[in-house]
Amino acid sequence: MDIIKAVQYYTNRIITDTSSMKVLLLDRETTPIISLVSTQTHLLSKEVYLVDRIENRQRDAMRHLKCVCFVRPTDASLQALRDELRSPKYGDYYVYFSNILKKSMVEMLAENDENEVVREVQEFFADFYAVTPCLFHIGLEPSTHPLFAEGHSWNPGALGRTVQGLSAVLLALKRRPNIRYERNSAMAQRLGRELDYLMDHESSLFGSTSGSPTQLVILDRKNDPVTPLLTHWTYHAMLHELIGINNGRIDLSHVPDIRPESKEVMLAQDQDSFFKQSQFLNFGDLGVSVKEFVDSYQSQSQSHHKIESISDMKRFVEAYPEFRKLSGNVSKHVTLIGELSRLVSQRHLLAVSELEQSLACNEQHGTDLRALRALIANPKIQPENKVRCVVLYALRYEQTQGNAVNELKQLLSSNGVDADMVSIIDVMLRYGGARERQSDIFQNENIFSRGKNIFKGLQGTENVYTQHTPALAIMLEDLVRGRQGLHWQERLPNLDPNARPPMLGNENGMFNQDIIVFVVGGVTMEEEMAVAKLNAKFVSQNVRVLLGGTSIHNSRTFMSELSTTFFP
Repeated sequence: MDIIKAVQYYTNRIITDTSSMKVLLLDRETTPIISLVSTQTHLLSKEVYLVDRIENRQRDAMRHLKCVCFVRPTDASLQALRDELRSPKYGDYYVYFSNILKKSMVEMLAENDENEVVREVQEFFADFYAVTPCLFHIGLEPSTHPLFAEGHSWNPGALGRTVQGLSAVLLALKRRPNIRYERNSAMAQRLGRELDYLMDHESSLFGSTSGSPTQLVILDRKNDPVTPLLTHWTYHAMLHELIGINNGRIDLSHVPDIRPESKEVMLAQDQDSFFKQSQFLNFGDLGVSVKEFVDSYQSQSQSHHKIESISDMKRFVEAYPEFRKLSGNVSKHVTLIGELSRLVSQRHLLAVSELEQSLACNEQHGTDLRALRALIANPKIQPENKVRCVVLYALRYEQTQGNAVNELKQLLSSNGVDADMVSIIDVMLRYGGARERQSDIFQNENIFSRGKNIFKGLQGTENVYTQHTPALAIMLEDLVRGRQGLHWQERLPNLDPNARPPMLGNENGMFNQDIIVFVVGGVTMEEEMAVAKLNAKFVSQNVRVLLGGTSIHNSRTFMSELSTTFFP
């Protein structure tokens, strides 16, 4: 279930099914879908002479070239395609849509192809963003597809886009899954029902799916609002949290003394061996890893300097493209890790993270409250980090008698924190407070879970900054190992009440299973790491897990989405 390979298969079909030199036209959304899994060099090797946007009407006419179009079946892209066909700039057109076409759309294309230049129309189901082999997202952004309409209910546009994206994932992987959803989530259930209806309606497409038994588990972010609020210390997660990753691109234009060629860099596992090996390393190990990477580059660089014969020169020329690529990757990662180190120091994130982890993992109200008061009073701590810690406190101690949430909100205001930022505390409680959550994520709601939490606190942990384990990781471990079968059957019911219950609760666990986990409200890089580790751990049992979400959140985007679309 490698989601990168699924999109690469479609990409290669699009650019190789048409022989000879060609132009590739993409729209606003298919451009990043392709750029995440392919490179300009690869496209050029397949005779793609030019890549452009279909909305760009300033393109030169080149009737001697063929044109391959890959667009989403949206009104905007169809209008751009209609305009293109009325006044074609190329000789032949091969049109590929990223999702299911309606009959009316095909008729519209035929009506506007007055010059009879369209040679082929096909559906290739790459209507989502494949980030790593086990992670994808739908790309919902508050500015284009606000998630919520009112409270815990779907915005119709966001629901439609999510159904399209998730159905494309299933078609790309050739799966028709059994759907399960979190019982307390109306949004998860609605998404499951819409997807199930589509699979029945398009049975000719989904009826041909095959492969291992597949579970689609639809979760709701409100049941674990803690994970997106934490500072994470692995490479991929730190880059997204501290700098931001937008469909594989990292904007470094704000970095002091940055070189012009490094103002924007790309991250992709299949194009960057260092990133593939290091994305889940913690910050301490990362420094050692990058030093070894630099040392390796230096030793190769010195060997290339020794050109004393024609054969030496020939070897250098043959290795030069790979050498240049290595040089670029070394420079990129040294720059990225240097910037992460600067931000960690500048924002005093070690102190912030230690308190975050304590609030997320340990029940010690008095100690946490004293530390939180001191943190809020510290002028060196950024306002958003102060607010994050108060949100974590409010979520953990919401039902604790004598909690100091109101006092802490006043303390934030008196220390210059903007009123809009302070308001996110109440927003978060309405979104993911104890009344909304299905799970006891803090293990403090009854005497039994409190005892379990205290016992957990006595165990050794890797370090104080990595104590937290996402609720999603615990759930998947239980499902795969067959633990607490009845508990999970009740919490994650089948969408079809007549469906045969999944094999849970036995000592053998879930073998030979494909599990797709989709989170309404967005996923995090920490959860991606948990899924990748679980896949590696249970590879011999033939268990494969794929993680997806409406978006990929860091703490900033998570709080922003809720403040602007949940309770604007």
